[in-house]
Amino acid sequence: MKRRDFLTKSVLGGSAAVAAAGLAAPAIAQGTIEWRMVHSWPKGLPGVGVGAERLAQRIEAMSGGRMKINVFAAGELVPALGCMDAVMDGTAEMGHDASFYHVGKHPMLAAFFAVPFGMTGDEQAAWLLHAGGQQLWDELNSQFGIMSLPAGQTSAQSFGWFKKEINTPEDFQGLKIRMPGLGGEMVKKLGATPVLLPGGEIFAALQSGAVDAAEFIGPVNDLPMGFHQVAKISYGPGVQEPGGTVQAMFNTAKFQELPTDLQEIIRAACHAGHEDMKVEYDLQSGRAMETLRVQHGVEFRRLERPVLEALGKAAGEVIQESYDAGDDLTRRIWDSYLASRADTMRFLRFNEQAFLNARTLEFPFPGPQAT
Repeated sequence: MKRRDFLTKSVLGGSAAVAAAGLAAPAIAQGTIEWRMVHSWPKGLPGVGVGAERLAQRIEAMSGGRMKINVFAAGELVPALGCMDAVMDGTAEMGHDASFYHVGKHPMLAAFFAVPFGMTGDEQAAWLLHAGGQQLWDELNSQFGIMSLPAGQTSAQSFGWFKKEINTPEDFQGLKIRMPGLGGEMVKKLGATPVLLPGGEIFAALQSGAVDAAEFIGPVNDLPMGFHQVAKISYGPGVQEPGGTVQAMFNTAKFQELPTDLQEIIRAACHAGHEDMKVEYDLQSGRAMETLRVQHGVEFRRLERPVLEALGKAAGEVIQESYDAGDDLTRRIWDSYLASRADTMRFLRFNEQAFLNARTLEFPFPGPQAT
């Protein structure tokens, strides 16, 4: 889909949806519980945007129609970055976005999306599900009257789109880059200025020069967003977000009003959405890369080792400063996160990472080859 068509359908489709749905309060009619979900993505955006819509469909299907979720994309009911406020104040019963959009409420919300040089999405899922991460997330969110569940995963992200080459750490000096969360704090230490923008505003900012570079997620989303029209270099790996955990947020009081079986249906739907989104990103990212490279002349480059080393050092400083300046909950989150990271790294480095390295060796293999 062309970028103009994609954004036109997003805007016009959004207006139509609001007109059709209205702003009536959620209803319980003929045994159906109606909720509103707001999300921060352009309407119909592959991956995260489609994932929000699928989550709503899953909940309705798994509940046998007892729950209906009316979905509002970015800007349809609330601003793209206003999902958490909407869930807190009851404008919507649930939301779908990235927790690091809300670090103004608590800095540690960033850690539940992604940490620079931290854990992959699968490792983070292990922390949340099996090493106490979810309980700490619940404790952090409780002060805002919300709860969150992992409901999607972006897989390994790209480092971003750049109009100029990044060959040394000094090339970050004076660079305005769209990079939220802890990744933004990391590049700030190298002299860049991080900028927080919702996805739907990135293209215009790149085009106008309001930002010099931008990361969003990766090729699946970058292609329809049209970033290749204003920048031709895409760098990897996305050390700032090695695997983003997309959250479904819920107004805690509204969630607890639901019958127990519907609560469990929502949890199961979120879990299914988390896995579904991850594997779709894995598959579609390679296809989108090839389209961008062959049809649009995009250069995919790896960050040089001195750049990676400088970024890694900066990331460590960001985490240490957060730990030292944080409250008790901040330190407990970091203790738990870093311990789980060490546990999963131990085996993955020995086995999975070693396999991926081995697979890059040249040997005869039938079928299409990765380029």
